[in-house]
Formats: sequence, C-alpha cells, structure tokens
Amino acid sequence: MANLPKTMKALRYEKPEVWDIVEVPLPTLRPGDVLIKVKACGVCGTDLHIHEGEFIAEFPLIPGHETIGEVVGFSDDVKGFKIGDRVAADNSELCGHCFYCRRGEELLCEDFKAHGVLGLDGGFAEYCSYPQGRLFKINNLSDVDATLIEPASCAMHGLEKIAPKPGSHALLIGAGPTGLMMAQFLKHSGVSRLTIAAPAGSKMELAKSLEAADYYVPLDRSNPAPQWEQIRKDNPYGFDIVVEASGSAKVLEDAINYVRRGGKLVCYGVYPSAARVSWPPSKIFGDEITIIGSFSETFMFPATVDYLDSGKVKTKGIVNKTFKLEQWGEALESIRNKSAIKAAIVFD
Repeated sequence: MANLPKTMKALRYEKPEVWDIVEVPLPTLRPGDVLIKVKACGVCGTDLHIHEGEFIAEFPLIPGHETIGEVVGFSDDVKGFKIGDRVAADNSELCGHCFYCRRGEELLCEDFKAHGVLGLDGGFAEYCSYPQGRLFKINNLSDVDATLIEPASCAMHGLEKIAPKPGSHALLIGAGPTGLMMAQFLKHSGVSRLTIAAPAGSKMELAKSLEAADYYVPLDRSNPAPQWEQIRKDNPYGFDIVVEASGSAKVLEDAINYVRRGGKLVCYGVYPSAARVSWPPSKIFGDEITIIGSFSETFMFPATVDYLDSGKVKTKGIVNKTFKLEQWGEALESIRNKSAIKAAIVFD
C-alpha cells in the first residue's frame, strides 16, 4: 500500500444538515480489514433521513452505505482477495456476543454498527475499509448498477421473512428501487400473481420496463380512490401478501384492508419516528393476519449478488442520476424532490 495517498477526500457531517467536503486520513486497517478504492456509492432515502436527523445515525459521520469499489490493499491475515478485485460491501458489523447475536438473531444486535450510518464511516469518500467477511466479488454489473446490491439485500431479507407459499397473490405498494427489487424477488419465489400499485409516472413506467409485476395500477396522485376501489373489485378476496413499500403511514394503515384472511402485511417502507397507525385488533385476530416488519439485512449478500450479477433480477434504469462528491447537495435534492428514481455518487 506504499503507493497510496496519505489523505482522501470525503463527505463528512458534524451533525444533521451540517456537512462539508473535507480532507481526512485514509482508513486505518484493523486485522482482517480490506481497503477499497470507492468507485460508486448509492444515495437513497435513508441518506436523506440521516441528513435530516430522522434516522439512527451517530455523528460526526462519513455517510454512504451502498458502496462498490476495487481492492487496493489489505491486512496481512486477509485471504481470498487480490489487488484489483471488484467488490460490493455489506455495511453491517455485528458484535457476535450480545443477547440477540447469541440467539442467531444478528440483525437485532445490541451493538449493531453500519458503515455510513451508525458508528462507522461509509462510502462517500475516496477510500473505505471493511472486514473481509463483509466484501463480495462482482463480475458483470457496472459499478453504478452494483450500488443496488445493498438495497436489494434488504429486499432479500424481507423475502426471507415473508416466505411466500407457491401460488401466492401479492400486492406491492410503491415502485421505488427496493420495491422493484422486492417485486422481482417475489416473482422468483412462489408469487404467481403480483400487482404493483404506485403513483403514475416514471417509477411505474420503469416497473413495466423491468417486467417487475403481472399487473400495474398507476395511482392518481390527487385522487387515487377510484384505483383502489378497482383493485378491490379485481381482487375480491384480497392478497396473500401486501407489502407497503412507499413509507406512508397513511397508506400502511389502509393496506390491511387488502390483506386476505390468513395473509401477511409487510411494513417495508422507512417511516418517520413519530408516525402512528391504528388497526382493529379484532380484524387481526379474526382474520389471522400476520404483521411483519423488515429492516436492513444480514447475510443476504451472497444470494443477492447471485441474482443481480447473473441478470436474473433486472437493474437497468433504476439508477437514473449520478453525481460527483462535490455535487452532494444536488444529489440530496434529487432524492428530496423525487427527480431521481435512484442516485449514486461516482468517483474517477
């Protein structure tokens, strides 16, 4: 690593909404760490929540949790990697010894750390380091499209929790990037009839181009009631699985009314901390509805890389805006104003 620079350019937050592009030292490698030169890092709604102080982030922080890069160095004890390998980084680090980790429920780790979010710096920098067990080689995806591996891994975790039965009917509400990944995973995993309901516009058109569903219901932004009524008429028994992926608590509250008796309602969006919903316990009890929460992922990268790098799950067009690190303000605004379906910061 003698030819590497001593410092790097990075985006750093001192506290919510206070950020700058700064020069900082390269990461110090721990035993088992791999140093990567960042090629691209995805920007998503979580980054906007971090910016606004609405997420579990700790400051000061270099954000960026959807990192793709090239191996440029590693500790002496690292095996299985060589200089130049292209890799996707799983941003999570787990303690391995808390109450939940000892039960095999690592995602609930009491000392959960996440690069770019909680306790560890992330990929909005020229270099970043990760444990060797958190890096996965990629071959076919472009750097930009590969930034979808992390959010797709979260969708894969949701799929694991849903565990669809063969022949299931599913309704997915919202057509954002992780929703489009979830839709395709559901189609590959037992769902025989998948409907996407989302506001009319570019995201819905992209869903069609990806063949993400069997039926598409574009919702009128000012008055979606007629479309929801049509969904009810076309599916009088409801759906085995309803995935709320829009992040709207109001939509989530109503989504239970589209769940078939014995079905599952999945809370998959990122909701404001103050958001509340109200459901009749008698309906959940009498219809035996299962409510599922799905947050982040652990150990989902291998399966996700297989699906995306092989092309079985389509990614073309999801990342529709790219920015340089110095354009962070523009990148953030593209997420806020929804002009970006998915954005990425690119280097080189």
